[in-house]
Amino acid sequence: MTRTRARAVRIGEPVLAAATQGAVLVAVGLLITHPPAGWWDPGERGLVAWLAAHRSAALTGASDWLSALAFTPAIVTVTAVAVVALLVGRRWRAAVLLPGAVALQAALFVTAAHLVDRARPDVVRLDGALPTSSFPSGHVGAATALYGGIGLLLLRPGHGWRRVVCALLWAVPVLVAASRLYRGMHHPTDVVAGALNGAAALWVVSRTLPARQRQRHRAGPVARVRGSVALVYNPVGVDDALLERLSAVVTAHGHHPPRLLPGSSEDSGRAAAERAVAGGARLVAACGGDGTVTACADALAGTDAALAVVPCGTGNLLARNLGLPADPAEALAAALGGHARRIDLMRAEGDGLPARAAATMAGMGLDAAVMASTHRGLKRRLGWPAYLLGAIRHLGDRQFALTVRVDGGPPVRRHVRMAVVGNVGNLQGGVRLLPGAVPDDGLLDLVLVQPQGLRGWSAALVGLATGTHRPGPAAPLEHFRGHRIELAADRARPRECDGDPVGDGRLLALSVRPEALLVRLPGTVRDTPLEGTGTVRTDEERETA
Repeated sequence: MTRTRARAVRIGEPVLAAATQGAVLVAVGLLITHPPAGWWDPGERGLVAWLAAHRSAALTGASDWLSALAFTPAIVTVTAVAVVALLVGRRWRAAVLLPGAVALQAALFVTAAHLVDRARPDVVRLDGALPTSSFPSGHVGAATALYGGIGLLLLRPGHGWRRVVCALLWAVPVLVAASRLYRGMHHPTDVVAGALNGAAALWVVSRTLPARQRQRHRAGPVARVRGSVALVYNPVGVDDALLERLSAVVTAHGHHPPRLLPGSSEDSGRAAAERAVAGGARLVAACGGDGTVTACADALAGTDAALAVVPCGTGNLLARNLGLPADPAEALAAALGGHARRIDLMRAEGDGLPARAAATMAGMGLDAAVMASTHRGLKRRLGWPAYLLGAIRHLGDRQFALTVRVDGGPPVRRHVRMAVVGNVGNLQGGVRLLPGAVPDDGLLDLVLVQPQGLRGWSAALVGLATGTHRPGPAAPLEHFRGHRIELAADRARPRECDGDPVGDGRLLALSVRPEALLVRLPGTVRDTPLEGTGTVRTDEERETA
């Protein structure tokens, strides 16, 4: 890829992301204000009316102060002070990030408010008549972009006081949203849309800015990996510049330059990984998304060759759950400087689905439909937020009848929106879909997503965000665990394995392959943190299990 083309791609992707963000914001607003026949009623009027009927002098004073934090004068002042402080500290990128995010969300807010033109709640409004419409909330959007952005900039590992400050800053948009509802200025969906607008603006601007210069690997003692190293990469998502960075990491850790093996679209790199092992490679770095990682994992399963996961795709779920950094070069450095451990894999099969490997999750229903409807090119440009666009198309999908059988036990019949079986538990954005899943416990975890109505969806979202899922067959998130999990739907439904659609079908069966894969993990044997509640077990725990 030439420099001119690479520069055009870096500029074009964020512009497309901003345009997509604006289009989605307007589309959601029009869908709320002009709902199709049979569209669900979120019951917003009742909440705003209830808050208006329970006002008090103390709460009104607090809401006035909180709203003032997000008024234009406060936003401009805080932004200016933060930018000056960042410039003094020579944090040039951060100094552009904050005002850029605030400006972008403001531009999209004004555009959406003009096109949607939603009336404000029909209650006594404490701030009088404002010239803009109710959707989306500009106050919440600005607070999310500014105070949420400052919180992100302050967050660093190993600084306890920073975490407290971050939590306080991230609470500001939530409190501002509550104050706007209390004062009768917005509907609940307005403040939610405002928060998403501010958060998306932060992400888009951060993608626009040049990447930070990474700290070079210092000379000194490193943990060596015996034998040669091969990089199996997805040529669509990995360019020459990234391959040079990754090769430099390998040589910095005391190895000869690695073999560079492009994967093919037919097998996602499995044949390339097999060639690497046959050629004597003791470590294969899978450079791509979850499809490339799974293909390499399947090729290395049962061998003594280790896999290093280098996240270069959309989901990167295995890298995320193994505690690897999001940056490809940093992830490879952490793997080479860490240690080797064995984890489980899954075997997936079903009607019309030949047996195949899966490393993270496989599912049936809503999640598979979303992945199938998300354009591959859009995923490359936007990353995992592209799935949000696909999710909008399937919000109205109905529940379907599903029969579950765990380890050959009695069948369990439910009506669900989706069923997901996982070897790991965390999704993007900190969503804890399977909070008890551990990749080396010899078990698979299943969650049935079956919310009923607005209250059920609210409980499900809270459970996903906090990782605390209420048990029981009537719960919006119901969990099972076993060595083999069989799903049988009433008719053919969308299915996916590791984020790749595998065709509609009635059946999907997942079996665990215990300790099938040797992987490189960051840290020491006794210090292998994973995101979520589970951790990889130590060797002593394996022996006593």
